[in-house]
Amino acid sequence: MSRRHIDAQQAAFDEHHDDPGDLPVIRARFEHNGSPRYLLYAIKRFGYDHDHGVHLDVRLVSDELESGMETIRSRLNGGDTDLVDTDFISVARERAEGADIVAVHPYGRTVGGLVAHEDADISGLEDLSGHRIGVTRRLDKNWILTRAACREYHGFDPDETVTLVKAESRDDLTRLIRSGEVDAGFQFWPLVPELTRTGPYEEVLSVSHLVQRLSGTDRELPVATFLTGESYLDDHPDAVRGFADAARDAVDRLHEDDDLWGRIGEALMHEDDPTVIRAVRDGWRDMVVRDWDEERVDGMYRLFDHLRAVAGADALGVEEIPEGTFDPDP
Repeated sequence: MSRRHIDAQQAAFDEHHDDPGDLPVIRARFEHNGSPRYLLYAIKRFGYDHDHGVHLDVRLVSDELESGMETIRSRLNGGDTDLVDTDFISVARERAEGADIVAVHPYGRTVGGLVAHEDADISGLEDLSGHRIGVTRRLDKNWILTRAACREYHGFDPDETVTLVKAESRDDLTRLIRSGEVDAGFQFWPLVPELTRTGPYEEVLSVSHLVQRLSGTDRELPVATFLTGESYLDDHPDAVRGFADAARDAVDRLHEDDDLWGRIGEALMHEDDPTVIRAVRDGWRDMVVRDWDEERVDGMYRLFDHLRAVAGADALGVEEIPEGTFDPDP
């Protein structure tokens, strides 16, 4: 994605960055091709942040240069950022290594799909062995969940039977799939329609199905969460609660307002094909988790324990979820 397109997206947010006045400010830094920007855009467009007593300052960053957990840790530990998103396994891993971070609100089942060329001989997990498979990184949650499912249901670990190709970014992974440098790739869910609706590709596996199957529950679990630094939460608990309330309002609006998705397509999406926009809209509505409670958090612990038992702590990068990782009621 070009710098020009990223700047155009930022300009769409800047139209709604009014004066914070005396409101506490949350500096939100999110990837330019990540789906949380749809939620953040709705918050800013309709002023839900100010309605709940907080000013959300949104800046988009490149996933290639600025999205690593080391950067997230340094920013949240006294840097230039107060709010980011990532999967809860990464939060646990970084917290176990000493990061002063805490998950304060759910986002959703932000996993991806395995995309392959229509002519590829891959139709599911059992067909992975012997192929070149693209991922954004070895500890990508899609790959961890896939390893766990293959070991649990098919008796093999694909980490030992495939050639894993690590892309530099999500955009680079799309390039690898389109160029045929990989036989299939685990692409992030909002980018899957851009491939399947505009080229000879198909989604042969939705990783969200693995989440529910491995967790052993019908309740939708938020794999991704919004997180902040513990010091920011201690100093600005009302601001964090205000963001959570604004996020709930935005989720409700995005579920009900189809016209809003047309505007999001124009302002924030690389593809303006109405079919792609509708596919992303429907996928987002199915993916997002409006709220959480102790029952859902308990389900996240169960999913983690199952992944550790099946794939091992080495695959997760952490032995257990440290105390204080989640704060369902900040």
